[in-house]
Amino acid sequence: MSLKVLFAVYDNGSYDNTFPMGFGAIGAILKRDGHEFTLWNQDVHHWPDDYLRTYLDKNKFDVVVISLIAGYYQYQKMKNLSKAINNSKNRPYYIMGGYGPTPEPEFFLKKSGCDVVCMGEGEVTISKLMDAIENKKSLKNVPGVAWLEDGKLKQTPRSSLIQNLDSLPLPPYELFPMNYYRMWRMAKVKSTDFCFPMMSARGCSFKCTFCYRMDSGYRMRSPEHLLDEVEMLYKDYGITNISFQDDLLMSSVFHTEEVCREFLKRDLPIKWQCNGRLNYCSEELLQLMKDAGCNFINYGIESMDQKVLNNMKKGLRPEMIIRGIEDTLKVGISPGLNFIFGNVGDNETTMKSTVDFLLKYDDFAQKRTIRPVTPYPGSPLYYYAIDMGLLDKDNPAEDFYENKHLNSDLICCNFTELSDEEYYECLRSANSTLMKNYYDKQKSSTLAQIDYLYKEKDVTFRGFRHHGGGENIIKKAKVVSINGSKGDGKIAVEQKYDSANAVNWENTSSDGERFSQQSNIEDGKKTLNSYEIYLKRKTIRAAAKKAAKSKVTNLNKKKLEKELLTI
Repeated sequence: MSLKVLFAVYDNGSYDNTFPMGFGAIGAILKRDGHEFTLWNQDVHHWPDDYLRTYLDKNKFDVVVISLIAGYYQYQKMKNLSKAINNSKNRPYYIMGGYGPTPEPEFFLKKSGCDVVCMGEGEVTISKLMDAIENKKSLKNVPGVAWLEDGKLKQTPRSSLIQNLDSLPLPPYELFPMNYYRMWRMAKVKSTDFCFPMMSARGCSFKCTFCYRMDSGYRMRSPEHLLDEVEMLYKDYGITNISFQDDLLMSSVFHTEEVCREFLKRDLPIKWQCNGRLNYCSEELLQLMKDAGCNFINYGIESMDQKVLNNMKKGLRPEMIIRGIEDTLKVGISPGLNFIFGNVGDNETTMKSTVDFLLKYDDFAQKRTIRPVTPYPGSPLYYYAIDMGLLDKDNPAEDFYENKHLNSDLICCNFTELSDEEYYECLRSANSTLMKNYYDKQKSSTLAQIDYLYKEKDVTFRGFRHHGGGENIIKKAKVVSINGSKGDGKIAVEQKYDSANAVNWENTSSDGERFSQQSNIEDGKKTLNSYEIYLKRKTIRAAAKKAAKSKVTNLNKKKLEKELLTI
């Protein structure tokens, strides 16, 4: 006998639908053990929360599963979907898992009315739990579960962490609606790309105070096993871009080098991005990553003040951060620059140093804002907030989710010596400066595009009303003159390039951003007139077409092609 399981994938509030990796991992175990699973894709169809009740009324399942992280939005979705599950006529056995409920299982059991909370890695737990449900066995022999018995919390020790990740079955991708996930967009991803999330490892060797993902030890997949999955996704589903979502692909120089060499060995047309650590950055390693297809590294920097970094146990120094970011840009990889504010030791001065850094090094691959630090349950900062009286010591989870963590852009707990009003003013001023800087760049680019559209009759233009509307037309662009000094119709757009922020204007991510000029990335110090580049390319292309019609020799064809590439 097999159980029928429903994975309820809640709405993320956007039109970016991403593959549910947790359900992929659990689904592989269910398939191996002979169980069936179905997905309820609220994230794709944007159904009302109560529609889950209607769906369960019409379709009988033995088990329903929800997994969530510790976010304010996710918590509210959990409450609404739990109400729908509990009110359904054919209420299934209700399982909840994920980083959200793991540190505070009793709170989530009471708030959701679920039957059991799974804590930690789910592969071993779900297999034993399904056996217990199917055969009506006691939960006491299932590792890593919590439940209420006569209103009191019962829980079992978590299972040991899985050391050999290569031993786990791959997600049964054929049972997931893979085409639904084509709309997921990340930095450096074009509209024609199929970007897909993957895990290269589990755990993290660092102990930042604000992080709630505190599994001890770092466990890596072998490069061969990892690239086997990448190659399969490319061949079977047309995946062109991989976004590694684990805490830290750059766990060590050796491991990173091995992964890069395996990418190079397979010679797949795949671009990829990952989370990195500036501790491990060197120009040599970054160049290898670039050669292997890496185009974006997301760095958790958090602060440019040494005392604040020390308080976070971040393990970074400002000079290390600057050197790593400069080397990342130098080799042509875009850096994700992530900062938080409001930790112990933060003030107006530390915020200013962060803003100054972002204004200097942001390559505009992403919009960058600064968020207040949040003491997520399970993190050392959470327990510090309890000790300091910033969260109710008798009911900290209730205080956190119901009273304090109401929006990730608003203060949850104030760990600084600033008043809340001063704290908010720091955030307002900083993010106003960053957004103004970002949109000033886009404004200049859009004005240049308008001028070019009407003077050159650009037939590739799709209209400003299309998605994107010119937000990311030309990165690092500055309008020097819109009309031209002599009224000759030329657009003087000054572009200062380095290899990291060059943009191919013919391949931008939005229809509304297409502009038939291309950037030159050869010389990081070169200042170029983009209109002149366009004319040169146009002339060479015309010559190439003429040469083809006259049956010019292959030698001349190659010469023209080489000339085109050098501009």
